[in-house]
Amino acid sequence: MALVKTKQYSFTSKWIIDAPLNEVWHTIYESESWSQWWKSVISVVEIQKGDERGIGSIRVYKMRSPMLYTLCFNMLVTERIDYKLLRGEASGELCGEGVWHFHEENHKTIIECCWNVHTAIWWMNVFSYLLRPAFEYNHAAVMRNGAISLGKKLNTSIQIIS
Repeated sequence: MALVKTKQYSFTSKWIIDAPLNEVWHTIYESESWSQWWKSVISVVEIQKGDERGIGSIRVYKMRSPMLYTLCFNMLVTERIDYKLLRGEASGELCGEGVWHFHEENHKTIIECCWNVHTAIWWMNVFSYLLRPAFEYNHAAVMRNGAISLGKKLNTSIQIIS
């Protein structure tokens, strides 16, 4: 059987939320509670504790897209700079790197989430030439939903830049 080449995807989402940096940071960092407020998140379960700062922690994420397929992947926390950065390595059905950047400006928190990943699901790779626009749309929809849900959770307004 021939191997199917994996396809690389790069996504960036940027949000501006009218909430204090520390509140936004903790809400994003405490991802095990995402399923309570982020509709696209089915579950997040920590399967390995990290050190006192969470470095080395592994959490299993199960997400549902608007096209109703699910993705399940592990996220290993590799870097944490409180109130500035969270970085992790994804493995499983999604492989690569995810980074959350945070900073405060004019009493608002700016969040930028960057993903550089590839899929490890055979049908996504085989049909990527056809489905890539749908995958890009799905990612944007999941993140847009996350932004709206975050605004509702924190009872504040949020501006979605990308």
